[in-house]
Amino acid sequence: MDKRTANTLWGQLHWLVVLAQQGSFTAAADRLGVSKAAVSQRIAELERAAGIALVRRTTRSVRLTEAGQRLVDETGDSFNAIEQSFLTVKESAGTPQGLLKVTAPVAFARQQLVTRLADFLKSHPHVRIELDLSDRINSLALNGFDLAIRHTDQVPDTSVAWALCPSRAVLVASPEYLMQRGEPKTPDDLRDHACLNYPRTGERSEWTFIRRQGQGVRHSNTAQVIPITGAFGANNSEALREAALARLGIALLPDFSAEAPLRSGLLKQVLPSWHCQGPFSSTIYAVRPYALRTPLAVNALVGFLKTSFTNGFLTD
Repeated sequence: MDKRTANTLWGQLHWLVVLAQQGSFTAAADRLGVSKAAVSQRIAELERAAGIALVRRTTRSVRLTEAGQRLVDETGDSFNAIEQSFLTVKESAGTPQGLLKVTAPVAFARQQLVTRLADFLKSHPHVRIELDLSDRINSLALNGFDLAIRHTDQVPDTSVAWALCPSRAVLVASPEYLMQRGEPKTPDDLRDHACLNYPRTGERSEWTFIRRQGQGVRHSNTAQVIPITGAFGANNSEALREAALARLGIALLPDFSAEAPLRSGLLKQVLPSWHCQGPFSSTIYAVRPYALRTPLAVNALVGFLKTSFTNGFLTD
């Protein structure tokens, strides 16, 4: 292969690296902003020039051959360095710009995030955001996400995380339901109520209660574990909130889901002197894959969200 031919294949080599990272032609095409057919054609051109198969194609997946993997291993770091250098030059003017691919939990995104992103975009006209709503914990690097909003207590060591705000669970019900069924005075009273469950595979349907003391929580051996039963459950806090509004029972919600109906009086807090531990985590994080540098647009968005969420959601 002469030098001229090699120079024309730089783009194809880069696309092979992206294909290896994404694991499918469809995902690679989405990441590159081109059609699936274009990616397939470019990889075929590279294979013809190399004179050897670089990719094994099946109906469900794409795997590199030994030769293809060697090319990716030997060129991938160079392409990443080129991309980082270009971004540094591009952002040298100090203006956040470019596309940010962000993933966030469904309920949190709908209830708290979208309006804040709208405000951010108004003040950063050169930034575009593509938001993926999903409750699945996907690999950020593998799926090409620049930033994830996570409601979690554990952040992977391979990621960089910024704590945006604390979050807590609150027990709520509609005033009409409580008027009809009576308001629980102790956690043990919940045994006689319809409780709206957030199911988790392999976990029993139960809530753990610890007595609150002033503004804090007294951690002791007096925790009460209450088995719960009810006619409805859902693995989405927004669905549980709607069920509580429909008078189906008492729901345990993260504060960001309970905030609006509690303030409007459509829901009422139950057992406010108890801290209830359920399936929800205690912190909202912004998370990105580890890299030597953070794009200016990511820094700008994280800074904006930290300011926006400073006060959290519900205060005692």
